[in-house]
Amino acid sequence: MIDTTDIELLKSKGIAKEVLDAQIKRFSSGFKPLNVLRPALVDDGIIRLNSRQTEDYVAIFTSQLEAGVYPAKFVPASGAASRMFKDLYAYLDNPVPLTTLPETAPVVKFIKELPRFAFFPLLERGLSSYNLNDVEVRKSQAANIISWLLGKEGLNYGFLPKGLVHFHSYKDTIRTAMEEHLAEGASYAANADKVVRVHFTISPEHEEFFKKQVLNEGPAIEKMYGIKLEVSFSFQKPHSDTIAVTPDNKPFRDEKGQLLFRPGGHGALIENLNEQNSDIIFIKNIDNVVPKHLLDTTIKYKKAFGGLLLDLRSKLFSFQERLDLAKDDKLIDEVRDFIKKELFVLLTDDFNSMSLEDKHGYLKAFLNRPFRICGMVNNEGEPGGGPFWVKGDKGQESLQILESSQIDMSQPAQAKILEASTHFNPVDLVCSIKNYKGEKFDLMQYTDPETGFISEKSYNGRALKALELPGLWNGAMADWITLFVEVPIETFNPVKSVNDLLRKQHQPE
Repeated sequence: MIDTTDIELLKSKGIAKEVLDAQIKRFSSGFKPLNVLRPALVDDGIIRLNSRQTEDYVAIFTSQLEAGVYPAKFVPASGAASRMFKDLYAYLDNPVPLTTLPETAPVVKFIKELPRFAFFPLLERGLSSYNLNDVEVRKSQAANIISWLLGKEGLNYGFLPKGLVHFHSYKDTIRTAMEEHLAEGASYAANADKVVRVHFTISPEHEEFFKKQVLNEGPAIEKMYGIKLEVSFSFQKPHSDTIAVTPDNKPFRDEKGQLLFRPGGHGALIENLNEQNSDIIFIKNIDNVVPKHLLDTTIKYKKAFGGLLLDLRSKLFSFQERLDLAKDDKLIDEVRDFIKKELFVLLTDDFNSMSLEDKHGYLKAFLNRPFRICGMVNNEGEPGGGPFWVKGDKGQESLQILESSQIDMSQPAQAKILEASTHFNPVDLVCSIKNYKGEKFDLMQYTDPETGFISEKSYNGRALKALELPGLWNGAMADWITLFVEVPIETFNPVKSVNDLLRKQHQPE
C-alpha cells in the first residue's frame, strides 16, 4: 500500500506513481529471456585488425582531428573505493595477529607489500611515529595502518570514490585513477585546438573532492602534454533509481518504514551520455588505467578505434545523403551489400519482398542510428559480459554485449553458447551520437527496456530483490549500429581489489 509519505518521496526523486507500479509489476512478470543465437567470434562478428589496418586507422583518426573532429572521454566514476578494500575491512572486524593467518591471506600480502603501493608515502607522512619500512612494525601495527588508510582521521579511502585513490607512482609524483584518465585523454583525445574534453559521472557527495583534484593536479598534466583540459561532471539521475521489493514482491521498507530505492545500475548513465555534445565519445571505466610507460598500446588502439569509426561513419553518412536524393534498385542493392560486408548484418527475408518504397524507408531508418565500436578482449577468465549474436522480436539479427545473467542458463543450448564464447567485454567503446546532418540523436529512443534483470541483494541482513536497468553498454545501447573489434589484453588492467595494484601493470617502470 502506497501512502502520502511515499508519494512525497516519489516526487522528491522525480518518479511517477505509474513508473513505480510498473517496476513492482516487473518483479512478478520478470524479463523474457533473449534469443541468443551464437557467440560473436573472430570473422563472425569480431574484427581482428592486422598491423597495417591498425596504422591506417590511426592515420585516419589523426587527420580527422586536424580537420576539426571534436572527441571526448566519458568515464563512469561513481563507484565507491570501499569495495576495493573489502578484505581489509574484514580484517578490521576481526584484527587477529597476522602471524596466525596464512601467507596467502589478502591482508598479509597487503601489509607485507605495503611500500609498493602508490599511497605508501602518504601513510608514512601520516603515521610518522612508526617506521613503516620495517615489515615487523607493519605487521604489529596492521590494524592501525588499515584504519588510517580507510578512516576519516587518515586518507579516508573508505569514503572516497575509486577515482580518487592513488594508483600509480612516478619519480616525483603519485597519480590517482582520475589523473591517469586525464593524462590518457591528453595522449589521444585533444582536438585541433589542443583541448581535451573529459566527463566523469560521479556521486554528489564526491563532487567537491573531484573538483579539488582537478584544480590541484590538472595544471601539471596540461603543462606536461601541452593541452587544455575541459573537465565536467554529472550525477546519476534520482529518477533512475528503482524500487526494491521483498522476496514475495511487496515494496521493501527500511527500518524507518520508508520505501527503499536503489540505483538502477550503470544503464541509467545513458541519460548522462545523452547530454554530451561531442562528435565522438570514448567510454572506459574509471579503474582501467595504466602508468605512462605502459600507455602506448592503449593509445594506439584508441586512435585505431576512432579512425575505424570515423571511416565507417563517413560511408554511413554518404549513403544516407544519397538515399535522400535517389530511390532506385541499384542504390538499394549497394546499401544492402555495405550493411552485409561492413556491418556484418544480413537483412531479414522480409526485406526482399518489400516494395522499393518500403526498402528505401527501411534502409534509411537502419542507417540513421547511433553507432559504436566496442573492444573485445580474448577471454582469460576475467569476469564480465561478452559479445553475442541475438535475434530480435522482428527476426533481425544484431550484435549485442550480454551479461551472463541475461542468458537463460536453464536451457542447455543457451548455456553451451555462453561456454563457446571466446571474448569478453572490457568496457572499451567509441561512440558516434550525431546523425548525418550533425544533429544529436535522442539516445533514449535506442534502448531496449526488456533487457533489464532482477537480482537478489540484502539490506541490513534482510533479503530483497533489486531491479537493474538495461546496462549502459548492454540494453541501453541495444538498437545502436554495433561493431566488435579485438583488442590486446594489455589494454585491460582493472583494479577490483587493492592488491591488484601490485600487478606489474600498475607498478613503476
